[in-house]
Amino acid sequence: MIHPHENNMKDYTDTMLEQKLLKLNQMYFMTDNQDMRQQMILLIDGYKLEIESRRAAARLKQEQEQQDNSLDDLINVS
Repeated sequence: MIHPHENNMKDYTDTMLEQKLLKLNQMYFMTDNQDMRQQMILLIDGYKLEIESRRAAARLKQEQEQQDNSLDDLINVS
């Protein structure tokens, strides 16, 4: 679940997401307010999911490019 007060995470760069995640992790351990921690967990999970999905998409794209390139070497037209 994405936090309702978070903007569209697709607009953030990877570096921005990682910085936000790092900052939230630090703030999480500074507060004793359980309600605030619960809201932070929602944001942290949202950032982690976005980073993971971007990495998976990049991995998939890289694998597809490698498969396309490997087939070029196998085709011999004479």
